[in-house]
Amino acid sequence: MGRPAPMHLSEDERDHVQVFVRRGKANARTLTRARVLLKSDAGWIDAEIAQALDISEQTIRNIRQRFRAGGVEAVLTDKRQERRHQALTDEQAAHLIAIACSKVPDGHDHWTVRMLAGQAVELGYVRGISPETVRQLLKKTR
Repeated sequence: MGRPAPMHLSEDERDHVQVFVRRGKANARTLTRARVLLKSDAGWIDAEIAQALDISEQTIRNIRQRFRAGGVEAVLTDKRQERRHQALTDEQAAHLIAIACSKVPDGHDHWTVRMLAGQAVELGYVRGISPETVRQLLKKTR
C-alpha cells in the first residue's frame, strides 16, 4: 500500500490536541487517537506510529479517515451509541412486577426469576423473556 496523503493540523488544532494530551483527562483510546494526530502531523509514517503507540496500522488509517470526515473534534469525541431496543415495555414491566408481588405458587417459598419469566409468558404478557432480563428489572426496581 502506498504512503498516505500527508495530514496537517492547523496551529490552533495542534495546540488544542497538545493540551488535550497533556491534560490526560480522557480515556486511553481517545488519548491514543490524539497522539496519532500529533505524530501524523509531525510527518511520521504509519509503521512508526503503530510501533511507537502499540496499535495497528488499520487503526491509524481509521483515525485519519475520521479526521478528514469531521476534523479534530470527530477524532477526540466518541459518537454517542444508539440505545438498544428495550426488552420490555413499561406496561410489560409493570405486569412482571405485579406478578413478583403476588402470592407465590403452592410448593414454593418465593418467586425465582425463572418462575417469573415462565409466568409472564404463560399469562401472555410477553412472547418470551430471559431470566436475566427479569433479574435486571427486579434489581432496578428495588
